Parts: sequence; structure tokens; C-alpha cells
Amino acid sequence: MPALLLLGLVGFGAQMINSALGMGYGVTSTTFLLTLGTAPALASATVNFSQVGSQFVSGLAHWRFGNVDWQVVWRIAIPGAVGAFAGATFLSWLATEHARPIMSGILLGLGTYILIRFTLRGTPRGKLGKPLRSRFLTPLGLVGGFMNSTGGGGWGPVGTTALLASGRLEPRKVIGSISAAEFAVVVAGSAGFLVGLGLGGVNLAWVAVMLLGGVLAAPIAAWLARHIPPRMLGSLTGGLIVVTNVRTLFVTETIAAPPVVRATTYLVLALLWAGAVGWSARAHRLTQRAEQAQRAAEAAATPAGSPAPVGGGQPPS
Repeated sequence: MPALLLLGLVGFGAQMINSALGMGYGVTSTTFLLTLGTAPALASATVNFSQVGSQFVSGLAHWRFGNVDWQVVWRIAIPGAVGAFAGATFLSWLATEHARPIMSGILLGLGTYILIRFTLRGTPRGKLGKPLRSRFLTPLGLVGGFMNSTGGGGWGPVGTTALLASGRLEPRKVIGSISAAEFAVVVAGSAGFLVGLGLGGVNLAWVAVMLLGGVLAAPIAAWLARHIPPRMLGSLTGGLIVVTNVRTLFVTETIAAPPVVRATTYLVLALLWAGAVGWSARAHRLTQRAEQAQRAAEAAATPAGSPAPVGGGQPPS
């Protein structure tokens, strides 16, 4: 019973991270299952099965809060599902340990870019509103779906990282769209594991409690994604990508370092991450004050009975 309760809490916490930041469920929960001695394929299968219900609720909640761009969802979900099914059947008979360091190195670079971009410059403005093309979304979905099944997580880090880096969607819509599309990805991945593994070795009780925890967390996290300032959300996401992939590089021995160096690296990264989020929060407050002062000045300059300026004088947040 204590193990099932702990797994339920893992599902809750992982889905809170996943729905609020657009990534993290697979990385968090798969890591925990692997520490229990679960085989990689069975760990990834368990995570996929448990996400079917929670991702449905998460996508629905993000839609209700206005966080979803359905044009992006349809064009990334279908290739994502294809990649996830292929990855699941592939992992059923072959591990992909050697591919993880390469992908983690790429994601580490993109995560560093996002962390610096959102912390120092805030929400990208020049390209917001421009359409994302299928020639970009299709290969992105294929790679993200494949990595999600073979790596026990990867849809969020790949998809959220690339969409944030493009600067064409505000962070909350990136997270909402990726979360909504992930439902199709985990359904296809689960189907692939059923074909390759069946249900042999999959602990359905583990799946059930993780699913329950994820379902309870999904609407709360979707609300947070709407109310956390975009600049802070970008810093949070970038920091998560950096920390997660540095850990992966250490675990896979791609970066050979003694324990004291690893511990020091994690501490430094955590301090930098906290500092970046704090800086973004401060910048957001300053921006809000400037906007309030501008609105007050415009209201004072507008004669009584005159129409308000078009757009209310509010710059994009």
C-alpha cells in the first residue's frame, strides 16, 4: 500500500509539472520506475498507459482555459502518434541507450537558449501570430513521438522546446497545444507496447494509481499555465530542460565526473535556475507597473466623454 500511495503522488507531481510546463511527466515517472528495477520497456509502457487518462483531462482543461491552438495540435499530433507507435514497437525488442546522450545534448543547447532568451528578453514578440508550417511540425512530431516511447519521455522536451524556440506561439499556448497533442501520442505509444509486449509484466495497479494522480493534477496545472506570467513560464521551462538533460548526460556517463562534481553542478544549476525565475518575476512586475502607469497617463490625458484609445493602450505581455 505505501508503494501504491507513493506512485499516486509521483503521478500527481509528474502531471503537475507536465501540464504546467509542457514536459516532465515521462522523465519524472520513468526515472522513479527505473529506480525500482523496472525494465526500460516496461517502465515506458507503464508511463504511456498511465498518461492516457491524465493527458485527456489535461488537454480538456487546457482547452477550457484557452491555452490550445488546434491548428498546431492537428498537424503535430498525427505524425507524433506515428512516431510513438514506431518507437514503442522498436523499444519492445531494442533499447536506445546510445541515442539518449545525442538528444540530450541537443535539448541542453535549446534549453539554455530558452532560459537565457526568456529571462533576459521576455516573451518573443516579433514572430508571434505567424503560422507554424507543416514542414516544421511534421518532422517535429515524428521525432518527439518516437523519443517519447523509446526514452520513457521526450514529447514535451522535444515539442515544447522547439515551439518555444520558434517564438511563434506564446508560452501558455505552446504548453496547452503540446499537452493536447500528447493524448494522441500516448494512445499510439500504448498501442505499440500492446503489440510488442502485450500486458505481460505491466503492473496494472501501478498504472491505475499513477493515472488517478495525474487526472487529479491536470486541471490544477492547466489553471497555473494560464495565470503564471509568460516570462516566468519560459524561465521555468528552460531551467527544467537544462537540469533534466544535464542529469541524463551524467547518468549515461557521457560526461564522466566524480560524485562531488555532479553534486556541485546540480547545486550551481539550481541556484542559477532560481535566480533566473526570480529575475523574470521582477521584470514582470516592473512591466506591469509601467503598463499601469501608461494606462493612467492615457486616462488622465483623455477628456471626459471621449472614446478610449483603440486596444486600451496595453502592449503585449
